[in-house]
Amino acid sequence: MAFMSEVNMSFSHYMDDEYEKLFRRMNPPRVVIDNEACKNATVIRVDSANKHGILLEVVQILTDLNLIITKAYISSDGGWFMDVFNVTGQDGNKVTDEAILDYIRKSLGPESCVTSPMRSVGVKQTTDHIAIELMGTDRPGLLSEVSAVLTNLKCNIVNAEVWTHNTRAAAVMHVTDEESGSAITDPQRLSIIKELLCNVLGGGNKKRGAKTVVTDEATHTERRLHQMMFADRDYERVNDDDDFDEKQRPNVNVVNWSDKDYSVVTIQCKDRPKLLFDTVCTLTDMQYVVFHANIDAEGPEAYQEYYIKHIDGSPVKSDAERQRVIQCLAAAIQRRVSEGLKLELCTTDRVGLLSDVTRIFRENSLTVTRAEVATKGGKAVNTFYVRGASGFPVDSKTIESIRQTIGNTILKVKGSPEEMKSVPQDSPTRSLFSGLFKSRSFVNFGLVKSYS
Repeated sequence: MAFMSEVNMSFSHYMDDEYEKLFRRMNPPRVVIDNEACKNATVIRVDSANKHGILLEVVQILTDLNLIITKAYISSDGGWFMDVFNVTGQDGNKVTDEAILDYIRKSLGPESCVTSPMRSVGVKQTTDHIAIELMGTDRPGLLSEVSAVLTNLKCNIVNAEVWTHNTRAAAVMHVTDEESGSAITDPQRLSIIKELLCNVLGGGNKKRGAKTVVTDEATHTERRLHQMMFADRDYERVNDDDDFDEKQRPNVNVVNWSDKDYSVVTIQCKDRPKLLFDTVCTLTDMQYVVFHANIDAEGPEAYQEYYIKHIDGSPVKSDAERQRVIQCLAAAIQRRVSEGLKLELCTTDRVGLLSDVTRIFRENSLTVTRAEVATKGGKAVNTFYVRGASGFPVDSKTIESIRQTIGNTILKVKGSPEEMKSVPQDSPTRSLFSGLFKSRSFVNFGLVKSYS
């Protein structure tokens, strides 16, 4: 009987999926892009058959193109989904690049029907690397230790994103074998990688564990980071005296609109890139459906209003559930807030580069609060947000010392909170170390030791 039940459930899921595909073919999505309707933004209208997660798919595509969503109007009552987005490029101007506009049409229009409606947008299956997901207790030097372990195990980090929030750290790293440049497949070697990284992540914290997952499945990195931190319950405040600026704390409220059986979520906070993605991602992963929404982010402050129901059709039922929605949305907004000094590194990529750079940060008592690591055309393009010891502002002399060690033209300071005097060219002292930093010999200094 249990076997027959499983067969019936599988068949039912198959039929639902086939019906959804048929519905989409009969009612193909439509995308209209208009550069004349609005004075200062490109207007993108998307009409499509409705399904759970469709709003996230659309927002994810626009966000992955680094477009800024200044306004949005969403309506998805019934079986149809209608969205209007006002977007600009990073420069604040309308989007006129035909390649980008054509990509939007193909990704959101009728051609998107040829793929499964449950696809993960913006993710391509790949066999050229493995993905390592890390979750553990945050502490100074953690990224340095993790990257040093991987370098010692002959692994090359080609891409990585690291978030920290509420004493927790999450990372997704794309790693290749140092010699072959391809994915690592040896089960024994993968087991050793997991074991050693778990030891590093544990950090002596027995109350909250560490987790390492190695997979060859492609996922959307930023969504996965949200899911990992949500599963780790990072939204539960450790204490009320953390170092997050109270003035920056988002104002999130949830009330029930009894006449229409909706719950209305309102968010007011400082605007920043990818804010809409972060809130929509969280609502979707918490199994809420957005029926209507109004987004306004034309100024320094962002205002978001969502009319939601749980996927089972009910509004928020209790005060405990309401508080959980508020906590989770606030955490989703804060995870990506760029605390600290922004440092950008651009140089020729090589194995062990991340380990070397983060070791220099650590030796100068800098803590990495967030990091984006990418390899493009043989170049390492990395962004780090750093703070001083115990959360204090970064000292300008420390930064200049680090820049002279790494190279003033290689490491640049962005958005400094204080007047940093830039050295226009590498100093004579720097030239003595240039060959050392570029060579592999820097790796041979050995693994860093834990300060914890």
